[in-house]
Amino acid sequence: MRRKHLSLLTAAPWLAATALAGETVTEEEQIEEIIVLAHPLARDGLAQPSDVLGADELERKAVDNIGATVGNEPGIHNSSYGVGAGRPVIHGLGGARVRVMEEQIDTLDVSVSSGDHAVTVDPFIAERVEVLKGSATLLYGSGAIGGVVDVHTGRIPNEVPERIHGAIDLRGSDNGDGRNGSFRLDGGGGNVAWHVDGFTREADDYDIPGFAESAALHALHELEEEEEHHDEEGHDDHEEEHHDEHEDEHEEEAYGTLPGSGLEVRGGSAGFSIVGERGFVGLAVSGLDSEYGIPGHSHAHEHDEHEEHDDHEEHHDHDEHEEEAHHDEHEDEALPVVALDQTRIDLEAGVAEPLGGFESLNLRLGINDYEHVENEAGEVGTAFANSAWEARAELTHDGGSGWRGAFGAQLGNREFSVVGEEAFTPPVDTSSLGVFWVGERPLGELGLEAGLRYDRVTHDPAHGRSRDFTGASASLGLIVPLADGWGATLLADLSSRAPVGEELFSESPHPGTGVFEIGNPELDQEQARNLAATLNGGGEGWSAKGTFYYTHFPDFIYQAATGEEREGFAVRRYSQADATFPGFEMEARVTVAEWAAGTLDLGAFFDMVSPTLDVSGNDNLPLIPPDRAGISVAFTGSRLHANVDFVRASEQGDVAEFELPSDGYDDLRARIAWRLRPGASTVDLYIAGRNLTDDEQRLHTSVVKDLAPQPGRTIEAGLRMRF
Repeated sequence: MRRKHLSLLTAAPWLAATALAGETVTEEEQIEEIIVLAHPLARDGLAQPSDVLGADELERKAVDNIGATVGNEPGIHNSSYGVGAGRPVIHGLGGARVRVMEEQIDTLDVSVSSGDHAVTVDPFIAERVEVLKGSATLLYGSGAIGGVVDVHTGRIPNEVPERIHGAIDLRGSDNGDGRNGSFRLDGGGGNVAWHVDGFTREADDYDIPGFAESAALHALHELEEEEEHHDEEGHDDHEEEHHDEHEDEHEEEAYGTLPGSGLEVRGGSAGFSIVGERGFVGLAVSGLDSEYGIPGHSHAHEHDEHEEHDDHEEHHDHDEHEEEAHHDEHEDEALPVVALDQTRIDLEAGVAEPLGGFESLNLRLGINDYEHVENEAGEVGTAFANSAWEARAELTHDGGSGWRGAFGAQLGNREFSVVGEEAFTPPVDTSSLGVFWVGERPLGELGLEAGLRYDRVTHDPAHGRSRDFTGASASLGLIVPLADGWGATLLADLSSRAPVGEELFSESPHPGTGVFEIGNPELDQEQARNLAATLNGGGEGWSAKGTFYYTHFPDFIYQAATGEEREGFAVRRYSQADATFPGFEMEARVTVAEWAAGTLDLGAFFDMVSPTLDVSGNDNLPLIPPDRAGISVAFTGSRLHANVDFVRASEQGDVAEFELPSDGYDDLRARIAWRLRPGASTVDLYIAGRNLTDDEQRLHTSVVKDLAPQPGRTIEAGLRMRF
């Protein structure tokens, strides 16, 4: 695989020569830049449901991590592990089924392997975030069978700016005493463009509106312990005594503040490009250094130690006080922390009209050196390492044959290892290869889209036999214009996903998910058959969009609860069964008033997904988001910008085996900003509030939702300067 890696590097000089062919380009002679979005057909509209957060919207919505930033968009939720980690969940699918990318290259971290592993692209340095909802395997491989979130950072510039420009963002919040700062600068001259950015973020443990442990989990513990004492001789006395002890313990549980939820994050990048008449070649180097708590992680260990202490108590009564003191001391020290370090190198090259009949050629390469260590009780625990690279090439062809589209190839290699007491999977080397074509053409007044892809994925574990998977994907879409500003799209696609190494080879307790995970090396690849229909419209002062989707998975891979326990953890085995994911989402916006001072807009959205497994008994899947409905009011003026957003999440009672239900909650947010214009700059001064009702919010998509609720009422103030 190394030869393929080097071939892209050796292509750079040729691309540079091609890009610079001709005379030096002055500012007045620069041609239109090559625009590359998450989908090469996006400029003419897509049959696939999608969403885009531009710079202004990101400024308002960026928070904590990429999952939380996009988690209130229609059809998208946040997997949330405190504020330090969170991945997007799209149409009820997350983890290894949703690919998070930076500039069309995977983030190359280990966030798919566990909910407590952070995504290494920071939302505060993003220029734009694009979301493809539903299968995007045609372009990005099996890890995108549920969707894609592509974060555009602009770290490799593709044009020379006329002047130096940039932005500074400073924020502070009362909850957890949060401090956040970031900056970016872009400039250049002649044929060279450059970019620099940096960010830092710190916060203490955040405040919550009640107990860290949910009422449902507390009630379950009480029930289990009452049943245990009922089986003992003289249970009445024991039960009364134990009930009093349990009430005392509950009073001492974390209340008002979530232990282990603080974080420190810092990072930055530097990049430059050589820009010519027909394209550019650029390089960027970025680094990330992060330390964050993982609340709820040590819960199972505490349970084990408590059980062990009970056993010893029967035989060593004289050591009771000593053991209690040791347990209390360990409980204070055992809050786990992730220390994460990543260095990443990105190379990009683009050429306009590289060959006759072709519009553009774009090459990208990302090389990553990643590791994080989970420290407990001040000692080094489990170490995760991921040495990976990914490359892709896209050659866009014009519509001379009636079809406009892109041919592409994608290569990747990942060397993943886990070392330590919590090493739940053996070291695995994974290589991947994919080739694809997507295209569109007019069909009378209609638009027709089509695509094909072939993938090969190989997993080579340190122990056990290797597994090879080959799969094909295909799609067919129709764009139908309707009267009075309305249009409709229809999309049918077939896609496949190779199991990841964790699903195949795990066999160990995994505190991050709270279970003893047992992989299945005999798993087949997962397939999906998807139908989606979207109706959208827009006109002067209004817009509306609604999407219905239905996805059928033959051989859906999931963790099946067994009812057994190992080492104090509930055992879950990776299994396969047919599953269906039907769902619906809608959103609308209308301008209700317009004055010289500004406009007043109203908005609303609703989303739901209701998947089922084709199994006897309980056919619910775990971690499925509840129904949500939201309304918003926004005032936009030349100086004043204000908005209020309210979301109601329903209770989730359709739970999997051994999963606890979640109560519904409210999320009220507001923001008001005043814009100043000193010289050629703009400065926004703002104050914002999240969870203003101080409601207890437990996201059902989170594996620790019963141990780690979302932050309580948070007031944030800041400024953002653009110059």
